[in-house]
Amino acid sequence: MAINLSNLKPPKGSRKRKVRVGRGMGSKLGRTAGKGNKGQKSRTGYSRRRGFEGGQMPLHRRMPKRGFHNPFEKSFSIVNVESLNVFPAGETITPELLRAHGFVRSATDLVKILGDGELKSKLSVHAHAFSASAKQKIVAAGGTAEVLS
Repeated sequence: MAINLSNLKPPKGSRKRKVRVGRGMGSKLGRTAGKGNKGQKSRTGYSRRRGFEGGQMPLHRRMPKRGFHNPFEKSFSIVNVESLNVFPAGETITPELLRAHGFVRSATDLVKILGDGELKSKLSVHAHAFSASAKQKIVAAGGTAEVLS
């Protein structure tokens, strides 16, 4: 027999009628409608909040508090001197230029230049902070290191 639109049927057992609870004793789900007897969970409108453990002190409140969050912390995105070699000699490097080239991801972070690697070209670097070795390597290559406020 060929299958066409006139004789399509869903596979056997794939379609199941939804259970209609609380529709009399003949349905096997009359009276309490599968909710058991009495108690908070059998009532209309009951919804348990996240982490609720039946009145027991929840795990997130039993655990001790740890650490310290400094509200005045400055977070820096770091760039090594070595990665500045992609720029041509004489260029002025700013945090905006570093963001545009993908060296710095965050739009809000301050930029700090660290001294890992060697700098081969003379660059004028503007950043929010420099390590001592980074400053030394930039100056040794003939460039300048200017700290932004």
